[in-house]
Amino acid sequence: MTQLNPLLKKATWMESGDIRPYVFVRPENQIAQPGTRHHLDWFIHEPIYKNPLNLNELPFADAIYQIEWKSFGKQDLAIPRWVFYDCAAMPGFIAGFAGRTSKLPKKIVQELGIPETEEWCPLSLFIIIPTMHKGEWVAYDLCSVNSFLPKEEQFYGLGFLSKAFALWYANVEQCSGMTQWGSPSLRLHSHYGHLEMIGSYAPLHTHAKTMTYRCEVNTDCWEKFFTKEEDLAFVEKFGPSGRTIDPKSEQSMIEMQNLIQANSGPYYLSASEIATKDLTAPLTVYHLKKER
Repeated sequence: MTQLNPLLKKATWMESGDIRPYVFVRPENQIAQPGTRHHLDWFIHEPIYKNPLNLNELPFADAIYQIEWKSFGKQDLAIPRWVFYDCAAMPGFIAGFAGRTSKLPKKIVQELGIPETEEWCPLSLFIIIPTMHKGEWVAYDLCSVNSFLPKEEQFYGLGFLSKAFALWYANVEQCSGMTQWGSPSLRLHSHYGHLEMIGSYAPLHTHAKTMTYRCEVNTDCWEKFFTKEEDLAFVEKFGPSGRTIDPKSEQSMIEMQNLIQANSGPYYLSASEIATKDLTAPLTVYHLKKER
């Protein structure tokens, strides 16, 4: 049996092949030469392919909806079915992990309402859509069954690895996205590349206290999510700007937004700091070190 990368030793669920990555994308949007941009040996099993335009895949899609609603419904962030179809399945790329239905705990299968006759049951989802800016994709949904499972029943690293698989498979060069200040998801999103704030306040969003970010995808940063080591490349490239942003203060977000709009940046956040600080504590804002 192919061995997992030692970094993933706690993610034992990835080993057997009873849980595998899936790609849920219409035939015209399939990725040419998947997994060739970023050199990575994390994903040892062939992905399952699902076509969202095939009616036979409806039970799988319905289970994806269930994960989404159970994860975000209470936060008023769940996406309607038409948005999933119009803004994800048609233009974009959906991926995640799926388990062999017969091998999964009955609790998960029942929670998601997928028929036991279906071979595969989704366990996570990540959605990215390409933008008009060449090479840039926008991530707008990441969730998994871990959001409603007790800690002892969760799949270690499932959310992080779902996004990692999609970025790797789709050869994503630059990833942008949105996350709410104080959300635990910031600890995941900050580890896919050095995180630039391109917006610190978003009144156009349902939740104005939203940070908009982008990063150049860098698999060296992914490793730090598991090792917890400091990103020395970040320390070498960026230094404190003398500013902070307070996840509890709307005024702090607006002030930073005004600086971004005035082209005073670019401004960055440290994944190492986000990982170790309380989610509501002020964060250091970094900028590029001046060349001597």
